[in-house]
Amino acid sequence: MKNKLILILASVLIIGQSCKNTSKETGVQKSYFDVSGMDTSISPGDNFYEYVNGTWLKGAKIPDDQSAWGSFYTLYEENLSKLRGILEESASAKVEKGSLEQKVGDYYASGMDTLTIEKIGAEPLKPVLEQINAVKNHNELVKLIAELYARGEAYEIGFYVGADDKNSNQNIAVLYQNGLSLPEKDYYTRKDSATEAARNALVQNAITMFTLSGENEEAAKRYAQQVLALETEIAKHHRSPVELRNPQTNYNKMSMAQLQKLSPGIDWKLVFDIMKVKTDSINVAQPAYYEGLSKLLVSKPIDVWKTKLKYDYISSNANLLSKAFRDANFEFDRIFSGQKSDSKRWKKMVGRVDRGLGELLGQLYVKKYFNDTAKKRMDELVKNLQVAFEKRISALAWMSTETKTKAITKLNTFTKKIGYPEKWKSYDDVAIDRNNFFENAMSVRAHDYKEMIDKVGKPVDKSEWGMSPPTVNAYYNPSYNEIVFPAGILQFPFFDANADDAINYGAIGMVIGHEMTHGFDDQGSQYDEKGNMVNWWTKEDGEKFKEKTTGLVDLYNSYTILDGLHVKGDLTLGENIADIGGLAIAYDAFKMTKQGQDTIKIDGFTPDQRFFLGYAQVWRMKSRDESLRSRITTDPHSPEMFRVNGPASNFDPFYAAFNVKESHKMYIAPEKRAKIW
Repeated sequence: MKNKLILILASVLIIGQSCKNTSKETGVQKSYFDVSGMDTSISPGDNFYEYVNGTWLKGAKIPDDQSAWGSFYTLYEENLSKLRGILEESASAKVEKGSLEQKVGDYYASGMDTLTIEKIGAEPLKPVLEQINAVKNHNELVKLIAELYARGEAYEIGFYVGADDKNSNQNIAVLYQNGLSLPEKDYYTRKDSATEAARNALVQNAITMFTLSGENEEAAKRYAQQVLALETEIAKHHRSPVELRNPQTNYNKMSMAQLQKLSPGIDWKLVFDIMKVKTDSINVAQPAYYEGLSKLLVSKPIDVWKTKLKYDYISSNANLLSKAFRDANFEFDRIFSGQKSDSKRWKKMVGRVDRGLGELLGQLYVKKYFNDTAKKRMDELVKNLQVAFEKRISALAWMSTETKTKAITKLNTFTKKIGYPEKWKSYDDVAIDRNNFFENAMSVRAHDYKEMIDKVGKPVDKSEWGMSPPTVNAYYNPSYNEIVFPAGILQFPFFDANADDAINYGAIGMVIGHEMTHGFDDQGSQYDEKGNMVNWWTKEDGEKFKEKTTGLVDLYNSYTILDGLHVKGDLTLGENIADIGGLAIAYDAFKMTKQGQDTIKIDGFTPDQRFFLGYAQVWRMKSRDESLRSRITTDPHSPEMFRVNGPASNFDPFYAAFNVKESHKMYIAPEKRAKIW
């Protein structure tokens, strides 16, 4: 969701082997914890993550078409299969034109018709490439950039519409930094071998894209170097991933006159007229980017900009074209993912339909796979965690009564969205033709753009969802002060209505607590109960909170992966706060249940031990080195081992449950343990 502050459970898909044991005779699940995946030769106090998952990690094989493998991934793959069944059934059924079944089924079928896609080749690109070739001057270039954006082709301009951070009931247009093909600015300047390989991959990708589009090899090589050189200049005006985490510096509301003065090389009246944006003010999230872009548009040769625009257009649409284009994109992407082979075509198409027509496909999904029993159980879990969180806030020794009162008010005004939206989006303006995949994708983009543009200056519809119902994830949105749990994640190993409370509270309970805590992490805590970015803290409490988070940054900075690559404590701070808070809240809520107050063992483990085992089990994941290296630079989530060991090592009940002593490697002295929420 661009640079808007949406705080999610997982920014990469992090899903492992299922941990359930199902009877072949009855089909009934008998166990909800995978004892066979444990490595009991490791002390739980030395490395709890490997104690729980060590044997599984040693034996797990990452499928060739995956960047990692684990509990999130298996659930995601199971969901893909379910959605595939729905789409294939819709595609083969005789349904009314314009119906949701027709639209999702024919969109899927058009993308699966690779014979037609191969026959067409690069033909769909030609009209826009001819438009780019026809550009003669700077004004025509800016005009074309705006025209392409209005078609859903977002390159140099970054734009979205969302709730105003300081007036959360009103939508505002937002400009954010854009224009790079590599993950973030430092990829253009770092000298390590992995980063240099990424730059080389960008150049090779550009050469291939230009060649496939009809350029000769010599010209393609020249153009590719121009793309890298120009993007290197653009990157100088970008903020880093850490800098982007500050909502205060990302809020720069200005008039159109001020925007024009900031970036005189861009005719904003012309741009916004073409984009059909009608507004007298705008939030320029990263002003330095538009100041720099304005200068670069004027100072760099027009032919270089045309080359960049061509590459952006070709590469961004490559996955809609023939196999040669798709293969080139995969070769580029694998530098960051480590995948050995590309995903199967049906998986890609299921994902595309879900992303493009998510609330059409979602209606069919929840009708078939989500029931009221799961929704009711989730309602109960969420309520219990809210009660537990309120008690924790009330008991905080470091926070004043004044700030506690406001924190509790915010907690108790959370909007809770579970399973699927109460009202579904309309896609009446989307035309889907079973025989034209490229145009179908364009129709979906046009719908998305119109839906966004129509919101400018209008009241915010807080019933909207930011994820489709089948999504295996969850999020907190500070502008809406809401926690959202799509139906997709409300399945085992995260949640099962038949599982014992220890497993459910350790898994989905922690997820719920994690999202709740995002409302009170270093970013979410800057928003009040109405979703406005205002300071509701006393000066003293704010200083204490900041002091506590500083120690957490230092702790996670000390964690390393691969060959000594350090976790970025400042980049992952918000997620680490949410992980630590989520575990504590889930545990407190678990202790309210009958099992939480009992001592009966299951699989030889006490209820408390089972809670922590269930927690560690859902984060089991084995990742490729390339994926880890990319994530450590750009992902605000810590690697999975530290999403388990970090919170556990800071939580007193974990020490009691597994008899962790000072001699153990995870031990942190009581006075140094992070106790924020």
